[in-house]
Amino acid sequence: MEDIFRLSQTQLSVFNRPYRRYFLKEHDLTHRLCIILGQRGIGKTTAMVQHLLDVADQDPFNETILYVQTDHFLIGGRSLYDIAEQFVNLGGKTICFDEIHKYPRWSMELKSITDTFVKLNVLASGSSLLEIYKGSHDLSRRSLLMRMWGLSFREYIEMSCNQPMPVYSIENIVTDHTRIAYQIVETLRDKTILALFKEYLRHGCYPFYFENQDDAIFGQILNQNLHTTLESDLIAVQPALTGNSIKNITTLLRIISASVPFYPNFKKLTELTDVGDQRTLKTYLKYLEDCGLVTGLSRSGKGLREMDKPEKIFLNNPNLIYAFSPNTDIGAIRETFFLNMLGSKHTVKAPRQGDFLVDDTYLFEIGGKNKTFDQIKDMENSFLAVDDMEKGFGQKIPLWLFGFLY
Repeated sequence: MEDIFRLSQTQLSVFNRPYRRYFLKEHDLTHRLCIILGQRGIGKTTAMVQHLLDVADQDPFNETILYVQTDHFLIGGRSLYDIAEQFVNLGGKTICFDEIHKYPRWSMELKSITDTFVKLNVLASGSSLLEIYKGSHDLSRRSLLMRMWGLSFREYIEMSCNQPMPVYSIENIVTDHTRIAYQIVETLRDKTILALFKEYLRHGCYPFYFENQDDAIFGQILNQNLHTTLESDLIAVQPALTGNSIKNITTLLRIISASVPFYPNFKKLTELTDVGDQRTLKTYLKYLEDCGLVTGLSRSGKGLREMDKPEKIFLNNPNLIYAFSPNTDIGAIRETFFLNMLGSKHTVKAPRQGDFLVDDTYLFEIGGKNKTFDQIKDMENSFLAVDDMEKGFGQKIPLWLFGFLY
């Protein structure tokens, strides 16, 4: 156990960062079992490490906390239950299991740990693909499931400018956007909000950009994360997938990336990917969405989780378009940004008219500063979300302002 404690103490210092995500303010991580899901590189490990240090008064050597990287070679074939038992016997109170999806018996062990050690606070992180509702070890009643998203534009500004910025609700934005935009622009003063927004679209969704602040290195890491997600994380969660299945899923992602937003034609896609049937194809699309690589826009607002046909398929965020897509169409980038910012907290649907229907209430059309209301005129609660504009007026709202929702 001593080697695990030493490893934990080292990693708590290595993975800690000064900036704290809004995620930590929104969620209570003191529930008996918290599971944080999210795509690679968005800061799950840092958030958990910061929580562990918070409960230990910022002391990484405090033996009431323990960070366990489940895929580390020191953990090897050790049982997570045995580690938790020894930890509790030594006075442990809060334990974190990172990359839980890499551990083959994770659901059974977490169930046993939470059933046995009733005073132990357990945190776990895993791929967005993790299925906690599956099989006899259903953790849905025991766990508090939390989904973590990439940096918002607001968070990117806080990190790059070292300037605290407020969060606004969708209701705040649609009713008082002129005043809000003016206050934000005045607060930044020496920084141009539109220049910051262009930066964010290229590299602002992932905290690891700030490690090097180099676009070339950032792109390389994104591509590495893509391969690890498909070739390691996906296989860990869906072990029945074969090498040929992963090849087809990768081909599917490449086809989508070449034409964002992608308007799916399932018959044609089955031919291009060598996938035998449309049901399998829809399952593969769901895996890509669960990986955090794509987002489906449907009439139901349930993305690709329901097996109905999506109207459009986007890459998950604008950074992925710049990294993976040969077609960096500015219209696609704008729509991807809007969907990514709204999708974390709101139900977004594909409407009959306009680009996005939010919470069955607000209708939005996305475009540049010369965009008109022609496509949504006379529609109730309709708005333009407009790029290349610092401040809006009336129903015309600056696009960048939707990056202040979290």
